[in-house]
Amino acid sequence: MAPAPLRPHGPERRATAQALNAAAAYAETARGGEEGAGARSAAYAAVHAAWQTLLAVRNRPSTTRRALERLVVRAEVALAAPADADPARLRSWARAVRGTGRIPRTGDPRREGDGLRQEEDGLSPDGAGSRPDGAGPWRMEGGARLDDDSLRRDGDLLRERDELVGVAAERAVAPRPLWSRLGPLAPFAVRSALGCALAGYVSLALGAERPYWALVTAASLYQANITLTWSRAVQRVVGNLVGVLLFAAVAPVAQLDPLALVLCILACNFGAEALIGRNYWLGSVCVTPLALLVTELPGYQPTGELVTGRVVDTLVGALVGFVAAVAVTNRRAGRRVERALTTVDRAGERAARVAADPSSTPAALEAARRGLAAAVVDLRATADAVAGEWWQRALPQERVVLAEQAAHRTLAATVRRRGLLPDPGTTSTYTYTEGASP
Repeated sequence: MAPAPLRPHGPERRATAQALNAAAAYAETARGGEEGAGARSAAYAAVHAAWQTLLAVRNRPSTTRRALERLVVRAEVALAAPADADPARLRSWARAVRGTGRIPRTGDPRREGDGLRQEEDGLSPDGAGSRPDGAGPWRMEGGARLDDDSLRRDGDLLRERDELVGVAAERAVAPRPLWSRLGPLAPFAVRSALGCALAGYVSLALGAERPYWALVTAASLYQANITLTWSRAVQRVVGNLVGVLLFAAVAPVAQLDPLALVLCILACNFGAEALIGRNYWLGSVCVTPLALLVTELPGYQPTGELVTGRVVDTLVGALVGFVAAVAVTNRRAGRRVERALTTVDRAGERAARVAADPSSTPAALEAARRGLAAAVVDLRATADAVAGEWWQRALPQERVVLAEQAAHRTLAATVRRRGLLPDPGTTSTYTYTEGASP
């Protein structure tokens, strides 16, 4: 909590930067002509996480958060039209957002010069606002009709459009009931409770002096599915074994003087904080000697006993914890995929209806779009979790892929549809959606 006075918007800034970087990565993939399904899913998940972070603090409105919300909107627009997005610009925004500097001002995108799809100066030679090929009137990026009257009106009435009309409406929506959010976590809770208890008892039975090391090792393994749990177990064991060797190397230095011990603890703590978010096993390499050095604060202990106890407890905790994860199967995961597919279909139909209705309000359109985005992110997370579980029926991969593709097309359409909505308080039809083609 200490950084809060200096960086009150730190979590929101990091989430926004991750969304911008993910959108830039997807735009680069799309420009390269690659399929980019993984990059697209990651980008939608990052944007959804950014919105969740921004909306989590409901009672702290500020100009900083408002500016961050506008940047997330730009990331969404880049997802809708990746070929027209500028990855370098998105990444520059992401770099500027990190830290405590000023939030980049995106301004009014309609003043940036790409809003009109016209030849050269934007109009046919007669200035009538019609296409020279006779295909009808020129249209804006979002598809809005461009005629002489709207051009004259918008010459004076251009002003910043409120792109975030649905944010206030979403903040007012009550969260889902607690039981519906905790239900899918029941298998993981059982795995954690069983694995930790068994690891502690086995360690005690082996005569370990610190059975909580085995308990903590077992608790650190559990992830969304068996495959990820196995990967975490391997990383934990490798990191702890290397960390034990590191402790054996620094222990003679740390035991020279209390100041040396404190400095070694600080160095290990710094390494753990710097590495744990990048790679778990590298972080464990620093966490292990940190934990062993802390045990020497009351008094120096034999290095050999600490090393042996840590290695035994690590192996016991990893083995017993993984066996417990395999024993507790998640048989309901397959049904969760079916429910997620149904939710995506319903949210897509609702978003399509709202987007096709000319009388739709901005709040309704934004709520439908945000609901569909959340459903797609949940579908991908559920499908990935089920794919790594054992003893499951076949995952409907084709249905999942087709549902995601349809949802992404609908999301792109809703982003473009936002360009058809008139500016609040005006009758103008001159609106703009940056980076989206008609």
